[in-house]
Amino acid sequence: MLDLSHPAALGGYFLAVNAVTYLAFRGDKRRSEARAWRTPEKRLLTLALIGGWPAAKLAQRRLRHKTRKQPFARTLNIIGLAWAWALLLLFTAALYTAG
Repeated sequence: MLDLSHPAALGGYFLAVNAVTYLAFRGDKRRSEARAWRTPEKRLLTLALIGGWPAAKLAQRRLRHKTRKQPFARTLNIIGLAWAWALLLLFTAALYTAG
């Protein structure tokens, strides 16, 4: 089992999940241009939800992919807000327990 209690393991996890997420978005964009079988939106959103949200937003903007599909873009933004809220709560809790 992966032990995410160590900062290096946690950093490695987020690096890996963001790399996979970016590559998934890039692959889906290429398949879209080739009119080939696409990656399901549910899979792309799941990658964002498990920690790949920064790479998903970067790919969305840099590749101009999935920018006009409002239900998808809205859900991706909600995932980002949820991550921001969770991080804020974690940092706030850490400040209160440290001091």
